[in-house]
Amino acid sequence: MFSKSSKSPRPASPMSATGGKSIPFSLIGGDVTITGNLAASVDLHVDGTIEGDISCAALVQGPDSRITGHVTAQSARLAGLVDGSIAAGELVVESSARITGDVVYERITIEPGSRIEGRFRPRDSDAPAAELKLIANDSAG
Repeated sequence: MFSKSSKSPRPASPMSATGGKSIPFSLIGGDVTITGNLAASVDLHVDGTIEGDISCAALVQGPDSRITGHVTAQSARLAGLVDGSIAAGELVVESSARITGDVVYERITIEPGSRIEGRFRPRDSDAPAAELKLIANDSAG
């Protein structure tokens, strides 16, 4: 009924979490809370809670996640709650994002429905930051 194969199983090839060999990333699941600073040389996807500063290549934040601390990334796509300052080359603030803190950016996209309370300043600008109370609201639909 069952036969034993003479071939031994091949060892799994080393792959990143994406299934590819060249684009690794780290995932912080929704049931994970990290207290302390987090540094990653790869992309980081956060669905859980981080209480500390984050430094990474690219950050993707899920809508139910919470970050309390400073965020530094080459690119960031924020959809959850951030209580702290943000410095990013390319920043996308999704409609579900709630941010309290100053933002330094090179390029920024803010979707309608997001809420940001803080000051904005372009990364290469010597101009004083503008004070903002509300960037986008839900009145658009």
